[in-house]
Amino acid sequence: MTIQNMILQTPYLTLGEEFYNETKSDPLEEPYLISFNPQAAKLIELDENSATDPLLVSLLNGTFIPKGASPFAMAYAGHQFGHYNPWLGDGRAINLGTLNAWNLQTKGSGETLYSRSADGRAAIRSSIREYLMSESMFHLGIATTRALAIIGSKTKIIRNKIENAAVVMRMSPSWVRFGTFEYFYYNREYDKLHALAEYVIEESFAHLQADDDRLLKMFCEVVDKTATLIAQWQGIGFNHGVMNTDNMSIAGLTIDYGPFAMMDDFNFGYICNCSDIVGRYSYAEQPNVAYWNLTMLAKALSPIISKDKMDKKLEEYGASLYPNAYIKVMCTKLGLKKRLDSDAELVEELVIALHDAFVDYTLFFRTLSHYDGNRENLYDIAMNPVVVDKWLALYDKRVTLEESSYEERREMMLQENPKYVLKNHMLQEAIVLAEDGDFSKVEELLYIATHPYDELPEFEHFAGDTPEEYKNIGLSCSS
Repeated sequence: MTIQNMILQTPYLTLGEEFYNETKSDPLEEPYLISFNPQAAKLIELDENSATDPLLVSLLNGTFIPKGASPFAMAYAGHQFGHYNPWLGDGRAINLGTLNAWNLQTKGSGETLYSRSADGRAAIRSSIREYLMSESMFHLGIATTRALAIIGSKTKIIRNKIENAAVVMRMSPSWVRFGTFEYFYYNREYDKLHALAEYVIEESFAHLQADDDRLLKMFCEVVDKTATLIAQWQGIGFNHGVMNTDNMSIAGLTIDYGPFAMMDDFNFGYICNCSDIVGRYSYAEQPNVAYWNLTMLAKALSPIISKDKMDKKLEEYGASLYPNAYIKVMCTKLGLKKRLDSDAELVEELVIALHDAFVDYTLFFRTLSHYDGNRENLYDIAMNPVVVDKWLALYDKRVTLEESSYEERREMMLQENPKYVLKNHMLQEAIVLAEDGDFSKVEELLYIATHPYDELPEFEHFAGDTPEEYKNIGLSCSS
């Protein structure tokens, strides 16, 4: 399928005018293609040769509207840093419609009804970060939105400095958020709340459509998916940075990549968002904040679903769902197939050791994947090898209870512990070059993002310890 032949559908618009606002893109000046993602193109059956089709830039820039598309911005509310904001919505994103079960959306396309006095634009740096990181997360096995392409321009915007504006086309199975439900709950429009729930079931939980108890089961699955997602974030060392309820996907996806970060030296209390003064969205707090957000979702759904039944499900989150999901993730990273009651303590001791060792999180697990009893390589990467040594003594005892060989464990661990993740210093290198018109590093990182577990000799320098001056830095919400 070519871009010219794309035919979109807009099922979301059937919900009614209060769910959205029809809008138009404000085209960028002198737009140009920065990068095209052929793997994302396959999801919508788009010809990979579309990278050279002039209509690609026009599609992202809003000057070409595919057949069936009806550009709109979605309405939603949300709790931002714990405080309810009744008027949010897509302030700089415009939805085009759905293609092959993927909702296409351009981010940075200009003002919408929900822009709240902002310009509706996105900078090249934030657009590159989302474009690359969403692809990286997918190849790390974590549920996420995707991105088809990114364009730059000569349009100037003011953030921390004067920058060039960009647009990234995002793709998602759903753009409905916890905050979408909150919008109709706090407006006391319970009929629309119910209609939204039925729409979400059709879009993201179709297997429940014929179930008489489908609304409750939908909520239960959202809790399950959220617990799994956060456990995966913690396991890979990902800090989202802005876990407001409007940034939480009802489909259990990682959405809205803002001031995110992959952990450099492990710091359990790491705060990647420099606007988050109290650390509400720190790495350590992500499981707790996810639970809090789920309680806000339950409150929003209470007019149409039994609150008592939702509360019972929420109790499972902290008692078993999240802890079990996290231990499962970590034990897999440690090459442990059996599940023992003592594994929770082993993982807890590991987290303490990593925090005290001042060791690169990704590098530690990749090095541990090759561990055969000789501890020297693990000592070499830690500033405090004593705590690593103490934990390895526990690990050695635990490994003896496995039936697998060293070779089997190594193979398993190398498939679970990436050699490459996109750290902020890597992304910044690509951004600096891109701002000068050199997109080679963007393409390089896109390739690395799609091969996180492979040995790539030409990119070995990206697999090492992060340079000291770039470790665990904070970013702004415009990053």
